[in-house]
Amino acid sequence: MSHTAKFLLLGSGELGREFAISAKRLGAFVVACDAYDDAPAMQMADAREVFSMLDGVRLREVVEAHRPDFIVPEIEAIRTEVLAELEGEGFTVVPTARAAQMTMNRDAIRDLAANELGLRTSAYRYAKNFEEVRAAAAHTGYPCVVKPVMSSSGKGQSRVDGEAGLEEAWDYAVANMRGDRARVIVEQFVRFDYEITLLTVRHAGGVTFCPPIGHRQERGDYRESWQPMAMGDAALASAQDMARKVVDELGGHGLFGVEFFVCGDEVIFSELSPRPHDTGMVTLASQNLSEFDLHVRAIMGLPAPATIRARPSASAVILAERDSDVVSYSGLAEALVEEGTDIRIFAKPTSRPYRRMGVALATGGDTDEARRKAREAAGRIHIHYGTD
Repeated sequence: MSHTAKFLLLGSGELGREFAISAKRLGAFVVACDAYDDAPAMQMADAREVFSMLDGVRLREVVEAHRPDFIVPEIEAIRTEVLAELEGEGFTVVPTARAAQMTMNRDAIRDLAANELGLRTSAYRYAKNFEEVRAAAAHTGYPCVVKPVMSSSGKGQSRVDGEAGLEEAWDYAVANMRGDRARVIVEQFVRFDYEITLLTVRHAGGVTFCPPIGHRQERGDYRESWQPMAMGDAALASAQDMARKVVDELGGHGLFGVEFFVCGDEVIFSELSPRPHDTGMVTLASQNLSEFDLHVRAIMGLPAPATIRARPSASAVILAERDSDVVSYSGLAEALVEEGTDIRIFAKPTSRPYRRMGVALATGGDTDEARRKAREAAGRIHIHYGTD
């Protein structure tokens, strides 16, 4: 065998691309899979497979053909019952098939956190038709948030300030859901001071936390993130305690992105991803080992640091404005002129409105300076569409 491990990567977007780079640096063989060809991770991988991860028959065929050491989901929309079957047959699913199943849908992970582990969450109910949405909103009160139980990058999410906006929110959620379940979660809108992502690494030596990451969202999707996020000792200890409880319950090894709302010393569990998190792209600049490096190390059973530190850093996304099958970029020299800035272009073959096409990274004397530098660098990148 000429490689250290074989990974089958299910989903090959920008997070998968960085994971593939980290895996290749440790001598792994990477098979990148996605529903479209030439996806970002495929450009870095040893082999590729193009198919829908919701096609259970094809998913099994690909796994059996490649016989990977590790099956690594990078997206939520996967036929997770097939992963459970494959795990029962001896394949290793990262972190576990149960974790992939429970986090594919917001309802399962929310019920685990609130009902089984007793973590503090916002008030919520589920709905599978508009009448149930109205009843759920009456329970949570207004304002509330309506979002599909399965989606990614904030798609289908709306804040609703009164009953008049419910039907539009329901239609938007259903139109942007992933998978084949028309079901939404209606949750109380939490008035928080800030929100964080706590990257939590579960590895052979225990659990390690990265310094908390602050982030800002628009349209339910992340626009910028920064690390470290200043937190009180009590709030940080509470977040770490909750994160440890939920990742230990899910089991397996890997990096988890655990999201919280914070109001003073009160911490409220929001969501969890059993994989690198989009807001965690800031770790490409802030940490000696990025979230992708840590994920690969944990999966392979390699040592992970007991303590992880972060230099003041920030990320700001580069967004497309329209649909195009031909995309090019300019402004790289201008974006990189200030010391401590960097750019990652994801090399997605097509664009659409609000699609993340790249990210600017920056370090600074503090996170405010880093955020300014990252925003300015991102603003200097120009995307050209078609023959523009």
